[in-house]
Amino acid sequence: MIHSTFTQSTKVSDHQTAAYLGSGTLEVFGTPALVAFMENTAMKMLSDLPTESTSVGISMNMQHLKASPVGATVECTATITAIEGRKYSFAIKAIDASGDLIGEAMHERVIVNIDKFMSKVLS
Repeated sequence: MIHSTFTQSTKVSDHQTAAYLGSGTLEVFGTPALVAFMENTAMKMLSDLPTESTSVGISMNMQHLKASPVGATVECTATITAIEGRKYSFAIKAIDASGDLIGEAMHERVIVNIDKFMSKVLS
Protein backbone atom coordinates (compact mmCIF):
# COMPACT_ATOMS: atom_id res chain seq x y z
CA MET A 1 0.00 0.00 0.00
CA ILE A 2 1.32 3.43 -0.93
CA HIS A 3 0.55 6.19 1.56
CA SER A 4 0.16 9.82 0.49
CA THR A 5 2.41 11.14 3.30
CA PHE A 6 5.37 9.68 5.18
CA THR A 7 7.51 11.18 7.97
CA GLN A 8 10.79 10.02 9.46
CA SER A 9 13.48 11.62 11.61
CA THR A 10 17.23 11.40 12.01
CA LYS A 11 19.84 12.73 14.39
CA VAL A 12 22.61 14.61 12.58
CA SER A 13 25.86 12.64 12.84
CA ASP A 14 29.50 13.52 12.19
CA HIS A 15 29.27 11.61 8.89
CA GLN A 16 26.50 13.90 7.63
CA THR A 17 28.34 17.20 8.03
CA ALA A 18 29.35 19.49 5.21
CA ALA A 19 32.98 19.17 6.37
CA TYR A 20 32.88 15.35 6.25
CA LEU A 21 31.05 15.20 2.90
CA GLY A 22 33.29 17.82 1.28
CA SER A 23 30.47 20.20 0.39
CA GLY A 24 31.69 22.83 2.85
CA THR A 25 33.97 23.36 5.81
CA LEU A 26 31.52 23.54 8.70
CA GLU A 27 30.37 20.86 11.15
CA VAL A 28 26.66 21.24 10.26
CA PHE A 29 24.15 19.00 8.43
CA GLY A 30 25.49 19.04 4.87
CA THR A 31 23.27 19.76 1.91
CA PRO A 32 24.16 16.40 0.27
CA ALA A 33 23.04 14.62 3.46
CA LEU A 34 19.78 16.58 3.55
CA VAL A 35 19.11 15.76 -0.12
CA ALA A 36 19.77 12.06 0.56
CA PHE A 37 17.50 12.12 3.62
CA MET A 38 14.71 13.77 1.61
CA GLU A 39 15.09 11.29 -1.24
CA ASN A 40 15.12 8.38 1.21
CA THR A 41 11.89 9.63 2.79
CA ALA A 42 10.15 9.69 -0.60
CA MET A 43 11.65 6.32 -1.57
CA LYS A 44 10.31 4.68 1.60
CA MET A 45 6.78 5.73 0.61
CA LEU A 46 7.11 3.45 -2.43
CA SER A 47 8.61 0.50 -0.56
CA ASP A 48 5.58 -1.79 -0.98
CA LEU A 49 6.17 -2.33 -4.69
CA PRO A 50 6.26 -5.83 -6.21
CA THR A 51 9.61 -7.54 -5.59
CA GLU A 52 10.67 -7.11 -9.22
CA SER A 53 10.20 -3.32 -9.04
CA THR A 54 11.83 -0.36 -7.33
CA SER A 55 11.77 3.41 -7.64
CA VAL A 56 14.59 5.63 -8.83
CA GLY A 57 14.96 9.36 -8.33
CA ILE A 58 14.93 11.45 -11.50
CA SER A 59 14.82 15.03 -10.21
CA MET A 60 15.32 17.09 -7.06
CA ASN A 61 14.76 20.82 -6.74
CA MET A 62 15.77 21.67 -3.17
CA GLN A 63 16.50 24.64 -0.94
CA HIS A 64 18.56 24.26 2.25
CA LEU A 65 17.29 27.11 4.41
CA LYS A 66 18.81 26.69 7.88
CA ALA A 67 21.89 25.00 9.37
CA SER A 68 21.56 22.13 11.86
CA PRO A 69 24.40 21.17 14.22
CA VAL A 70 25.66 17.65 14.93
CA GLY A 71 23.25 16.01 17.38
CA ALA A 72 20.21 17.94 16.16
CA THR A 73 17.07 16.00 15.29
CA VAL A 74 15.72 16.60 11.79
CA GLU A 75 12.26 15.44 10.74
CA CYS A 76 11.38 14.99 7.09
CA THR A 77 7.91 14.66 5.58
CA ALA A 78 7.24 13.69 1.97
CA THR A 79 3.81 14.09 0.41
CA ILE A 80 2.76 12.73 -2.98
CA THR A 81 1.53 15.63 -5.10
CA ALA A 82 0.94 13.82 -8.41
CA ILE A 83 1.03 10.40 -10.03
CA GLU A 84 1.44 10.17 -13.81
CA GLY A 85 1.74 6.55 -14.87
CA ARG A 86 5.01 5.30 -13.33
CA LYS A 87 6.13 8.82 -12.25
CA TYR A 88 5.47 10.05 -8.70
CA SER A 89 5.95 13.68 -7.66
CA PHE A 90 6.60 14.71 -4.06
CA ALA A 91 6.67 17.86 -1.96
CA ILE A 92 9.17 17.40 0.85
CA LYS A 93 9.76 19.49 3.97
CA ALA A 94 12.43 19.11 6.66
CA ILE A 95 12.11 20.75 10.06
CA ASP A 96 14.27 20.88 13.17
CA ALA A 97 13.22 20.08 16.75
CA SER A 98 11.96 23.65 17.28
CA GLY A 99 9.69 23.32 14.22
CA ASP A 100 11.75 25.65 12.02
CA LEU A 101 11.79 24.80 8.33
CA ILE A 102 15.34 23.82 7.41
CA GLY A 103 14.73 22.63 3.86
CA GLU A 104 12.09 21.99 1.24
CA ALA A 105 12.09 20.23 -2.10
CA MET A 106 10.15 19.03 -5.09
CA HIS A 107 11.22 15.51 -6.06
CA GLU A 108 10.26 12.99 -8.74
CA ARG A 109 10.68 9.21 -8.78
CA VAL A 110 9.87 6.61 -11.44
CA ILE A 111 8.91 2.99 -10.87
CA VAL A 112 11.20 0.63 -12.81
CA ASN A 113 11.63 -3.11 -13.30
CA ILE A 114 14.91 -3.91 -11.52
CA ASP A 115 16.20 -6.48 -14.06
CA LYS A 116 15.42 -4.30 -17.09
CA PHE A 117 16.93 -1.23 -15.44
CA MET A 118 20.13 -2.98 -14.37
CA SER A 119 20.55 -4.69 -17.76
CA LYS A 120 20.71 -1.24 -19.36
CA VAL A 121 23.20 0.00 -16.75
CA LEU A 122 25.50 -3.01 -17.04
CA SER A 123 25.49 -3.35 -20.84
